[in-house]
Amino acid sequence: MTIKKIFAEARVAGREALDEAAGKTLLAQYGIATPKSTIVQGPDDAAAAFEGLAVPVVVKVMSPDLLHKSDAGGVAVGLDSAEAVSDAIRNMQQSPTITGCQIDGFLIEEMAPPGQEVVIGGVYAPQFGPMIMVGLGGIFVEVMGDVAFRLCPISERDAWAMLRELRGAPLLLGARGRTLVSEQAIIDALMRIGGQDGLLLENADNINELDINPIIVSPDGAVAVDARVIIAPKDARTEYAEPVPVDFGPFFEPETVAVLGASAERFAVGNNCIARLRESGFAGDIYPIHPTADEIDGLPVYRSLGETPKPVDYAFIAVGASRVPEMLRAAKGRLKFAQVISAGFGEVSEGIDLQRDLVAAAREGGSRVIGPNCLGLYSPRGRVTFAKGSSMEPGSVGVISQSGGLGTDIVRRGLLRGVRFSGLVTVGNSADIGPNDLLEYYLSDPATKVIGMYLEDVKDGGRFARILRAAKAVKPVVILKGGRTRAGQAAAASHTGSLAGDDRVWAALEKQTGCVLVETLDDFVETLLAFQMLTPNSSRPTKRIVMFGNGGGTSVLATDYFARLGLDIEPLSARAQTTLTALKLPPGTSIVNPIDTPVGTLQTEHGKIAEKILDAVYAANEAEAIVMHLNLAAFVGRSAVDPLENLMQAALRVQAKYPGQSHFMLVLRSDGGAEIDAAKREYRTRALEVGIPVYDELANAARALAALRKVEEFQRAL
Repeated sequence: MTIKKIFAEARVAGREALDEAAGKTLLAQYGIATPKSTIVQGPDDAAAAFEGLAVPVVVKVMSPDLLHKSDAGGVAVGLDSAEAVSDAIRNMQQSPTITGCQIDGFLIEEMAPPGQEVVIGGVYAPQFGPMIMVGLGGIFVEVMGDVAFRLCPISERDAWAMLRELRGAPLLLGARGRTLVSEQAIIDALMRIGGQDGLLLENADNINELDINPIIVSPDGAVAVDARVIIAPKDARTEYAEPVPVDFGPFFEPETVAVLGASAERFAVGNNCIARLRESGFAGDIYPIHPTADEIDGLPVYRSLGETPKPVDYAFIAVGASRVPEMLRAAKGRLKFAQVISAGFGEVSEGIDLQRDLVAAAREGGSRVIGPNCLGLYSPRGRVTFAKGSSMEPGSVGVISQSGGLGTDIVRRGLLRGVRFSGLVTVGNSADIGPNDLLEYYLSDPATKVIGMYLEDVKDGGRFARILRAAKAVKPVVILKGGRTRAGQAAAASHTGSLAGDDRVWAALEKQTGCVLVETLDDFVETLLAFQMLTPNSSRPTKRIVMFGNGGGTSVLATDYFARLGLDIEPLSARAQTTLTALKLPPGTSIVNPIDTPVGTLQTEHGKIAEKILDAVYAANEAEAIVMHLNLAAFVGRSAVDPLENLMQAALRVQAKYPGQSHFMLVLRSDGGAEIDAAKREYRTRALEVGIPVYDELANAARALAALRKVEEFQRAL
């Protein structure tokens, strides 16, 4: 029977799932071994069916009403005679949990040889498409949730990585007296199910969930002894149109800006846009659009987007939602980009049709839409901003935010901490242009070195994953994802579905594409800062850390935290310690690692002693990163000479002596006092100006280094 016919017959019969025999036929089409079997209608057929099967056998009831047969008493194992098979069928027919169900027959099949139970499953993730899962059977999946997920298609490298993630994986290799089984057989099965030409991708329109539970793996191969296939509802998949290429040059560097929503009588949102353009030094033409006014904020007014002196590169639109479509139609091909700030579109049920009309109107008028329901654009190179007081210093961090308010926070916090932007776009509802389009732009943009994304949903997750895979983490992509803990597919019918919540999708995406997921806004900003100022070194991924500074207890706590993130602060070699001992540092100095230097030590030679310490550490070449941490309260106002400046200059000279050898970070800790905080801001500015990333606490630096390491290890594995 063909695959197409298997699903067609099941749909005609109104089934929500394939019966087990059909499920195993489907597996066999993809080269997955299944036990020899036959189907009977009742106990009287058992004797004839039993002939030709090797004992022992198993009997399973076939019913569309029983998704979990074992729980209903619909499975009998270890049967070695026709009589035993007949008795088992009679018992099932008389079972109170089965008698009221539709029974299509009884499956009799040979029992698989002994081995390790493994579960392989698949689930269709909304927006992203098929995912594949693997785990060990029994308690490992039922109780411990010891499973690994990946988005399809998987590579063989993905398949091996999935196995290595399992806490119970050593059992496959004979741990605790278990029989050594064929890992390659599991890999082959995973590829047949989740690979490029695998079952899940080729049948994505038909399969919502797949559960092969278990597949028995022995030293000689793997046999699927149970298969559950949940059928996708007809026409359940969303079809996405082919993306239209976008030239974002005029968007990020507009020469003409139109403002819709400014007033001649009051200070409206549009007036605020005009004020920001003037504050930022925008040198192009500004065209207020208004139906009756002659002048707004000293600028001549035009009646429509089709009547401006020059075609418009960028329009800022903040008027009532119902008025926007006709305004876009009136552009008559003279507008490139419209950023619609107005709300009242697809984010509310009554605005869904209006949002469709918005996009259609833009097409008719020849423009593309960003938004609606957003705040605006921040582009230092174009001298355009929606955030008051934004720096116009061009940078290398490109950000996409689905939240306007959070976009403002990212700009303000980022600038304070040293992040400099190539652009930040708030995309709101993404009715037309969305995160995928801007991600492709930033990946190709020479001005952008690292990309940050705040996402709440991705309309075409398959395209998103393909873009990230193709990029190969050459430019780091940092993602702050909202809503990762939603119940997602908690009501799913199979083990696979119930284990594949929304967070599993994003964790799989991170592992397969090298993007970096962060949990908080602060981590988002500080990880972007790390990638802005440090270059990932795939030939030497960050693992070993040398910590150097004042504060013994702080160093001890930080050592524990770094270790939890997989970063090692281990004793320096005897050679390095000998070099440090020769410096004859003051009493109380520890040179093992962490290098704990009381303030008196750091003030030696007005802070210039740090250069000798760092030179010894760099010369030993035993660390991929050096983290210097300073408690500012111990320095500020304590000396006529500024030792902190000397400390920073020492770090720069040593790095210049050993270029590209180790990442360097500075942690400036404050007691929260006004004087110390003011000094901290000044020192942060100085350090950033010379290319040193600065963090408030050692834990913050640790998380940034852990993110750096993820990208380095991903790049190295390619």
